[in-house]
Amino acid sequence: MGIASLSFLALFACTGPVDSDSGDLADSGADTDTTSPPTGAYTFEARDGSGSSVSYSGQVFRHLLIDELKHRVGGLTSRIDSGLTLESGDVEAELEFYLSFDSASGGEVELSIGADLPFAQSTFDDVSSNKDLWGKLAGNDATGQHKDWSTDFVGGTEAGSTPQKLLEAWVAELDAAAVARSNGTVPLDPTGAPLSSVALTEDGRDLQQLLEKFLRVSIAFSQGTDDYLDDDLDGKGLNADHTSLEDGASYTALEHAWDEGFGYFGAAQTYGSLTATERAVGYHDADEDGKIDLLTEKSWGHSGNAGSRDVGSQNNTNMSGEAFAAFLEGRALLANTEGALTDAEMETLKGHRDAAVAAWERAIAATAIHYINETLVDTAALGTDAYSFADHAKHWSELKGFALGFQFNPRSSLSDADFVALHAHIGSAPELDSSNKEAAKADLLAARALLVQAFDVDPVNVGDDGGLGGW
Repeated sequence: MGIASLSFLALFACTGPVDSDSGDLADSGADTDTTSPPTGAYTFEARDGSGSSVSYSGQVFRHLLIDELKHRVGGLTSRIDSGLTLESGDVEAELEFYLSFDSASGGEVELSIGADLPFAQSTFDDVSSNKDLWGKLAGNDATGQHKDWSTDFVGGTEAGSTPQKLLEAWVAELDAAAVARSNGTVPLDPTGAPLSSVALTEDGRDLQQLLEKFLRVSIAFSQGTDDYLDDDLDGKGLNADHTSLEDGASYTALEHAWDEGFGYFGAAQTYGSLTATERAVGYHDADEDGKIDLLTEKSWGHSGNAGSRDVGSQNNTNMSGEAFAAFLEGRALLANTEGALTDAEMETLKGHRDAAVAAWERAIAATAIHYINETLVDTAALGTDAYSFADHAKHWSELKGFALGFQFNPRSSLSDADFVALHAHIGSAPELDSSNKEAAKADLLAARALLVQAFDVDPVNVGDDGGLGGW
């Protein structure tokens, strides 16, 4: 898939902003002779006095690219229905703008995502540069990963599928549907109504949700858990150098690796002092200047979802706070330690890593359970006036997208065998035939039971057989 920047700007310059979805810490045990112990904010000064030693703008930039891609897909239907004519490849080129982002042609393009407050940054270049999505997708990054995603990837639609091939198939499907709609061909849903969105497929999938959620897990969760926070390669991740500052930088390689793992979790720097509801909102004007700094004041992707699940829990879970506290304490250990870590200090750091990753993954599991419950309600409504095809497609697709992520964590609580079984129950599309809804319900309950067992979910957060009462 290629792209010409001029054609992108000509086709989509008219689009405007659209709305997006959306305690005290224990002592780390590290030496404390150079910096203060952890506070509520993820901020640390460089040991040479040159300013902040925290840097993860590249991770924020990729979150931004995913959000922008989702928004472009979300606005596609209204543009087509307003008279936009498309040819084969036009939508592929539009999305390739984000997937293969090039600062030379796109750096000065204005951002289209929005919030209740304006952003401190207005263009891509204001956030970072020379970052794309394809390069950090599971299977595409040169850094060693715990599986070969050209052979071991589970969840593709055909044998030999990879994360990139799956994404490309969805993009091609969306492109074909957009061309058809622009030519007046609008498929019908099972109720006989025209599909309300070009991202909806006749078999009940929502391509916008699948693309966005899968990018979150195959880039952010994969990179965070299987790269920057991993310890399986010499000189990389937690085995990076901590004896001196990187050339021209205010951080050690190990500090930077930890920051980049934190950046993929996506939390705002003051996340620890926010309520779960504020974390779920996704942004917080910490300095009260009337703007949201995308680099420090926005909570992206999984960190926002973690807040949402804490808000929706029946017993006041704190997965979001646990993840942040572990990231903060690990970073404080590094800031307070001069020179290479001792074996004991490294074990402490790995303990903080394990706690952060475990809470992060539990939040993803909770989100999958949430969407199983939503899909159970949709399935029960099949064949009745209460049924909504668009809701069913959205909920199932969010479930599928999130649930594909467990395989990317080398320390997942879900075994490989249970992961395969989970996706056998979820399937490749939701059940749309009301005569089969009892079998579909049984599959969804079996999928939920696998997650409940693997992640030791409190029964009060599970929900009943109809999907009500839990997350």
